[in-house]
Amino acid sequence: MRRPVEDITLDDRPSLDLLMRRIEAGGGFSAKGVAEGVDLLARMLSDPEMTLFLSFPADIVATGTRGVLAHLVREGFIDAVVTTCGTLDHDLARAFRPYYHGAWTLDDAELFRRGLYRLGNLVIPQTHYGGIIERKMRPLLRRLWADGQRSLSSRQLAQALGEIIPAGARTSLLRAAADRKVPVYVPGLTDGAVGSQLWLFSQDHRGLTLDLLKDEQELSDLVYGAQRTGAIMLGGGISKHHTIWWNQFRDGLDAALYITTAVEWDGSLSGARTREAVSWGKVKPSARHVTVEGDVTLLLPLMTAAALERIGAPASATRPTRRP
Repeated sequence: MRRPVEDITLDDRPSLDLLMRRIEAGGGFSAKGVAEGVDLLARMLSDPEMTLFLSFPADIVATGTRGVLAHLVREGFIDAVVTTCGTLDHDLARAFRPYYHGAWTLDDAELFRRGLYRLGNLVIPQTHYGGIIERKMRPLLRRLWADGQRSLSSRQLAQALGEIIPAGARTSLLRAAADRKVPVYVPGLTDGAVGSQLWLFSQDHRGLTLDLLKDEQELSDLVYGAQRTGAIMLGGGISKHHTIWWNQFRDGLDAALYITTAVEWDGSLSGARTREAVSWGKVKPSARHVTVEGDVTLLLPLMTAAALERIGAPASATRPTRRP
């Protein structure tokens, strides 16, 4: 309690890592939480015995933050991804067509007339989204069907999608996961354009089924086989909950970093801080856990760059990926 607050100096043009250390010493409100989150992130990324989960909702994959997610997977830091169906949609679509900058204040009725979707302050032409997904999904599903595939788990589908994305698309999350054989789990698989294509294909291929219980078995094997588990959780919803849900069966996560803009006082899972998860046995009482309030698209690139600098990344040679 008697540790003095230190003023942050910039005269020497500090690196991101050094700046984060100075921010932590400066003790400024939410900025201190960001700095503490960097320290925890660096510890998790550099722990070769920690099975590390990465969970997030789809919207950030529509932004440049997708490149940070793909980097963490490609460099071998992540052992399992838990996300939503829209991640498959956006990653697949952006591998073949661009999304564009827009503004929060654009006329949405006019955008609709022009065949443009608005996602926050981004703009997505309709032809760069649904049409692309249909043109890529139909041949893939036909090939899988011809090969005798009658049942698909979300992990199997994500792997297959990653393999049809060009190898040069290094900022594609699905391509990175396919190359590293990192499992991508989508518990809400039908809630998106990819899921709609699965349903549409099943109308004239009635034998096609989804085996989500195969995903659950793999997640069970992953958590029970882990020496320690940690999670980088970005945003809330089903992705966050599925990550902490499975870890409760091994008495909780050993480390948890959560970045959110959701409020706590509405009782939502998205707003729940990591300390609440301790009461459910989803985060261990002894775990180091940090909740950072703020926009993931701003904070994750800064925090990840600082953490990687701190541990002297890339560390893929010393942090092999574990998978079921």
